[in-house]
Amino acid sequence: MHPLADIRGLLQYVPQFRGKVFVLEIDWASQNDAIKAEVLMDLVALQSIGVKLVLSMSEAQADDFFDYSSEVELRVSATVKSVDDSAIKEILNRGQAVIVTRGADLFDDGLIDLSIQLNAGKMILVSDGAMIKGKDGEVVKFIHISDLSGDLSNRILSQAAKACSEGVPRIHLLEGNRHGVIVDELFSSEGVGTMIYKDSYRSIRKIVEDDISEMLSMIGRSVRNTHLVPRTYEDVRDRLSAYYVMEVDENAVGCVALYEYDDCAEIACLYVKRSHEGIGYGADMVEFIHEIARKKGIKEVFALSNRAADFFQNRLGYSPMNLEDLPESRYQLLRESGRDSQAFIKLLDNDH
Repeated sequence: MHPLADIRGLLQYVPQFRGKVFVLEIDWASQNDAIKAEVLMDLVALQSIGVKLVLSMSEAQADDFFDYSSEVELRVSATVKSVDDSAIKEILNRGQAVIVTRGADLFDDGLIDLSIQLNAGKMILVSDGAMIKGKDGEVVKFIHISDLSGDLSNRILSQAAKACSEGVPRIHLLEGNRHGVIVDELFSSEGVGTMIYKDSYRSIRKIVEDDISEMLSMIGRSVRNTHLVPRTYEDVRDRLSAYYVMEVDENAVGCVALYEYDDCAEIACLYVKRSHEGIGYGADMVEFIHEIARKKGIKEVFALSNRAADFFQNRLGYSPMNLEDLPESRYQLLRESGRDSQAFIKLLDNDH
């Protein structure tokens, strides 16, 4: 099993995946023996945590797949040529994967209809060239369905958009010749392919008391390295309304707080998990807090940092400020802490 599917990743996703139906369209014939072996192991891993698998491929591919599956003890039924959802549900409920044969087209209308009837949580295409790439040649990892309203000349993308709009929450387009691609995609919040979605995949929300322990655990590394001010459970609970958490695929990946003073506010407790650094989440959270501040009529925000001068100045447009110009209570706390921090300030345009 690949590193992204280690025990931490499994524990994160097992409750979300257990009992869900995943419909996989696999271009089996295009894969070499090594890739086929890894695809099968990925499917066994999914089945072992309670995922119900529907596998779609051509009839010739299905015969070959069925032979391979016996080598890894994948629990799979005989090939089903009909898309009778009641018969398929019966097979899934007894713990077997279902192989549904198709015609020449990938992601055809029949498979989309079946996915909707089965209330599938995901449709997954594993085929060479399935992922969407941008003009820079990099894989486009996330596409919200609202961004697919234009001309969809790519048939697979058009079918994926149709499936998503008609009720399948997540569509994953994966490269067929990549080792471990299924597990690496599904057990990582950033993934390795292209995901089309219609719900809120990434969100920033106020934390609740049940989040505090997880937040303190998340920021512990940075606190130990003196990049963040130490906080206790009681510290956060007493200022709960100031804190926000960023979630990706329902997993917390960062946090931030807005501490209000008489005529300004502080951007505080800004943290992004190491696994999600370099993606822009820190800037997204600060911009989110800027908007909160604007709505509150706050005209100035400041931040204290002993290592993020470039981030605040060049990325977010903050300017250096004298520590003595901080609110008196905040300045005293800084002096008492003995921390060697710099201060940065930004004027907010309330008509933004």
